[in-house]
Amino acid sequence: MRPRVRIAILAAVSIAAIVAVILHGPIPQPPGYHAFADQRALLGIPNFGNVMSNLAFLFVGWAGIRALSGQQPTGIIPSLRRAYLCLFAGIVLVGIASGYYHLAPSDAALVWDRLPMTIAITALFAIVIGEHIDPKIGLRVLAPLMVVGAGSVLYWHLSGDLRPYVVVQFLPLLLVPLILLLYPSRLSHVGYLWALLGAYVLAKLLENADQAIFAWGHIVSGHTLKHLSAGLGMYLLVVAVRRRRLVTVASAA
Repeated sequence: MRPRVRIAILAAVSIAAIVAVILHGPIPQPPGYHAFADQRALLGIPNFGNVMSNLAFLFVGWAGIRALSGQQPTGIIPSLRRAYLCLFAGIVLVGIASGYYHLAPSDAALVWDRLPMTIAITALFAIVIGEHIDPKIGLRVLAPLMVVGAGSVLYWHLSGDLRPYVVVQFLPLLLVPLILLLYPSRLSHVGYLWALLGAYVLAKLLENADQAIFAWGHIVSGHTLKHLSAGLGMYLLVVAVRRRRLVTVASAA
């Protein structure tokens, strides 16, 4: 497929998604968003399951940063090292901020929960662009994407409208599979990224089934499982950093 056609496909999907969200009209925070199913306290920690499950993000972020330190890992593109560090640092911050939010859920605390999530999401998107389209482009868009991500949270905080945040969170979910299909990777074992996407989709499904899962025996909630699923997905990227290898591909751009 010609490079211009591939770019046109990505551009068309992006424009269509953004226009659809704009035309939808303002998207407010859903009523009762903070009323999670499992509100049990344990060891003096309120909402214990939702708080402590964030340890998964702390572990994964730390493991990713450690994998990038010392000897050059084989599973990254060296010029994108900054993007990988942003991703794993963002995951560490997600663990801290999400744990803080779940101690006493509120809109004010949710701002701090969502900010690091946009760091992780946009850094991952820049990495995929760099690994599949062009490392220079991936590095070039890293900072602008992170600014847009943070701006989407600030816009919601000031206006109550979630539309920009919805775009930041879900547009990469549309574009990343297309990029994986349209562009060859400069690294082996692309399956790790597909598995990461699968874990992310599963996490969103578990989040939406929070009450239903908790009602089944009152053992664990869907939101707690969401944290664990998302953490597992990100850990697959840590494994990828250690196990992948650079491969030679024809110019994809």
